[in-house]
Amino acid sequence: MSKNNILGLVIIVGLLIGYSLWMTPSKEQMAAAKRKNDSIELVKYNDSLSRAMTEMVRKATADSLVKNNPAAAELKANDTAGGGFTVENIKEQKFYTLENDLLKLKISAQGGRIWSVQLKNYQTFDTLPLILFKGDSSEFGFEFNTEDLRTLNTANLVFVPADSGLSDSMRVSGKDSLQFALRVYPGKVDSSTAKSYIEYVYTLKGNDFMVGYKVKFVGMKGYMAQNTRDMSLLWSTTLRQQEKSLKTEESQSTVYYMDLAGEVDNLSLTKNQKESLSTPVKWISFKQQFFSASLIASDKFESADIETVGYPIDNTDRKVKTMKSAVILPFSFEGDQTYNLKWYFGPNKYKVLRQYDLNFERQIPLGWGFFLMQWINRGPVLWVFNWLESFNISYGIIILILTIILKIVLFPIAYKTYISSAKMRILKPEIEEIGAKFPKKEDAMKKQQATMALYKKAGVNPMAGCVPMLLQFPILIALFRFFPASFELRQQSFLWATDLSSYDSIFSWTTQIPLLSQFYGNHISLFTLLMTISTIIYTKINNDMMGSTQQMPGMKTMMYLMPIMFLGFFNNYSAGLSYYYLLANLFTFGQIFIIRKFVNEDKLHAHIQENKLKPVKKTSFQKRLEEMTKQQQQKAKRK
Repeated sequence: MSKNNILGLVIIVGLLIGYSLWMTPSKEQMAAAKRKNDSIELVKYNDSLSRAMTEMVRKATADSLVKNNPAAAELKANDTAGGGFTVENIKEQKFYTLENDLLKLKISAQGGRIWSVQLKNYQTFDTLPLILFKGDSSEFGFEFNTEDLRTLNTANLVFVPADSGLSDSMRVSGKDSLQFALRVYPGKVDSSTAKSYIEYVYTLKGNDFMVGYKVKFVGMKGYMAQNTRDMSLLWSTTLRQQEKSLKTEESQSTVYYMDLAGEVDNLSLTKNQKESLSTPVKWISFKQQFFSASLIASDKFESADIETVGYPIDNTDRKVKTMKSAVILPFSFEGDQTYNLKWYFGPNKYKVLRQYDLNFERQIPLGWGFFLMQWINRGPVLWVFNWLESFNISYGIIILILTIILKIVLFPIAYKTYISSAKMRILKPEIEEIGAKFPKKEDAMKKQQATMALYKKAGVNPMAGCVPMLLQFPILIALFRFFPASFELRQQSFLWATDLSSYDSIFSWTTQIPLLSQFYGNHISLFTLLMTISTIIYTKINNDMMGSTQQMPGMKTMMYLMPIMFLGFFNNYSAGLSYYYLLANLFTFGQIFIIRKFVNEDKLHAHIQENKLKPVKKTSFQKRLEEMTKQQQQKAKRK
């Protein structure tokens, strides 16, 4: 083993030992961790103790009731829910249907909850009715303690219409609206004279995705635990595939929420996550790629626990994610308690979400984290998109026109980039001469100094070609976010693509091929393939235009490999995005051809030669560079 190998091993071992010592917690940290663990154990103990005491109180209350009022005790014994409410086992579900121009709601008597929601104007990718969620894969109910300290969830109670004369199926249209109320009464109270009940009131307008949802707890004193100060509302659902690409849909589905300051945040898009929100929130939304189910408070939810659980992409039940929430609402026995809530069931379309003035549109990933990116998408891009949409033309043509407009706007930048490239190409022979004059590594500073002097004399800024590219970069990234998130492209066909919001497939297979299926997929997207080919051609043209020999070793090869590497990513992405990038490359080729026709490189060369004859004033940077070179030369002579 050589000396260098031994030295390397010693350094590695030293780094490992140092890292271990650095990561070892101090005595203070260990003590803090012990206190934290002790606190957790104490909370667990107190929780167990609280449950035990609650059961003792409940049993003592029951024993007292048996002793003092045997008849009431017998009634309580037959009460499976507690607190006077009775849970009934329904053999056949009873449903009520509410319908407007946009929605079809099915409401279950069991729990009085919305069992399913159908968006009437939309379909799934395989032409099935678009159902946001179904009752067999969701839960919803208010949970509280009854007078005898049992836990009751309204999802287990059977509600009946407050007005028995109403039809089981009701429809409203246009500017009209309807109300439908369901109630549940304690025990076997006569509904006609009852002064105690829980009521759900649903309000549906004729042409609106918003559903009013009023909850009333009337005369609950004596039926609910006297120490009740808040109410838990539990809501969870398993969302199923609506779009062509389950992988893409899963990566864009999660729980969103907004606090009282108007700030919108969300759980992770890529992994399971659970979070406790200790501050009040205005709304919570179960958001899929293109649709959302949102619960909105009239005032606020005091706090909330939210969670997402994902599933394997190849699951046979078409499950996207399970989303859960448990929110806390304040409760008081001073008068009847009423909660004015609302539901939003509808598309994640910017124009639709924006009209509710609740920052719902922040669920659409338009690049909100970077002001310039979101401004580009919300401003010119969406405006042009919506304006062209009013002409009722194909979205493929709309993307084409949008690309033309952007290329016209960016033409001055493209022109400056070309001129800079032409100047660099003209100076290439002289730069190569400088490289031949200073071939040694120790002369790198002299070589750099001579190159910068040449640029200065010729009046050429080597960064002039980079600045225009940086100006175009925000637009490039903004559109990268816009097309996959654009609801307008959903299920819009163009040429061979059946859905511009998803991948276009001209050939597919079912056999899982190692690496290929994982990296590329089991289909060929023609727009992506054409985009990749055009990008490689553009890279070749750009390298020829620059004519630079100063690239790092392997950089040229990497520039050709990058489009191929992105091929696997874009193959499963929005066809509209690949189509736009293809058009952008084709129009760039056209711009280069036109500019070449109008730019006389001989005149440009003559202008550069004229600049060389002019006296050049040294910049402060050049002076510092020369001073550094002299110092290095003096050091070299001393050695």
